[in-house]
Amino acid sequence: MKIAEPYFSKIIKPSIFIMALLPVFYLVWGMFSGVLGANPIETVIRDLGEWALRFLLITLSISPLRRLTGMAQLLRLRRMLGLYVFFYASLHLSIYLWLEQSFDWWEIWLDIVERPFITIGMLSFILLIPLAVTSTRAAIRKLGKNWLRLHQLVYPIAIFVVLHFWWLIKVDTREPLIYALILTLLLSERLIRRYAR
Repeated sequence: MKIAEPYFSKIIKPSIFIMALLPVFYLVWGMFSGVLGANPIETVIRDLGEWALRFLLITLSISPLRRLTGMAQLLRLRRMLGLYVFFYASLHLSIYLWLEQSFDWWEIWLDIVERPFITIGMLSFILLIPLAVTSTRAAIRKLGKNWLRLHQLVYPIAIFVVLHFWWLIKVDTREPLIYALILTLLLSERLIRRYAR
């Protein structure tokens, strides 16, 4: 199955690019309109983190969907969606550092040391940096097979991010459970395919 190239390049891919920005526009509008509740900063931080997780799971679903549908063009969305993971994770971290902690580096350090969900969240972000930096075609050519090895980090990152969200939620864990189940399915599919070979 293949979508006509002009339609894919000029309509589908730009449309996905724009739709991926809609959560940011909503949160910016929400900050000024008062629809984000009594603690809008906490809502923004949490929503940005959730969108980073969602885009991470969507990115991991690209390869299985390509195998299922035979639509090779889906792979051309993977880098863009992967960069959206980093984009939302960066906003998530930046708002936490700026609006919640006011760049109080001692308090930030205490948070990292004393709160496991922040520890693993910071680790996830640090591991995301080399993936974002090496997302260019030049980096892929230069690193060769090492690029593939480096980008295997996406799997532990995904596990860490789900744990980060799970540990954040104190009472109702249904939502992180859904994300954990989706990730389990995506990783299981890869393991089964690998051992079947």
